Amino acid sequence: MGDDATGEPPTTGRLDQSTMQMIGRRAQSHRLVESWEFVPDELSPRSVEISLHPTLYPQSVTTARIQIHWFVTGDYYVHYIEYSEETQYQCRWDRHPKTNAPRTHFHPPPDAGEAVDSHIGTHPLAVLFAVLDWISERIEQL
Repeated sequence: MGDDATGEPPTTGRLDQSTMQMIGRRAQSHRLVESWEFVPDELSPRSVEISLHPTLYPQSVTTARIQIHWFVTGDYYVHYIEYSEETQYQCRWDRHPKTNAPRTHFHPPPDAGEAVDSHIGTHPLAVLFAVLDWISERIEQL
């Protein structure tokens, strides 16, 4: 953790495996979600990977997934990636210290570009369902 007296930002800390497991289990209840798993595996998780139902997307999208890293400090990285035969579409919601962006920020599609302010929240389930709502809107636009 960082030292408030020195003004240094706190580090993200270690992964919060119990929160990541809760996120995966709750994600399973959403209509967009096909499955979830720890990657690379449950013994040494580095992220939660949520696979989305490919049948909900237009035929041009071959697969779509969300990768989530959640830390004991409450910081996170939520990466949405959509694959088609020719391209990759991606964006990311982050909460971590960053010198040139707000602590909670968004890297917009199509290539997870330059960070902008985000008001997505800090509670794991609020973040999860806000992202799933965003993806639902994305699918409707497609």
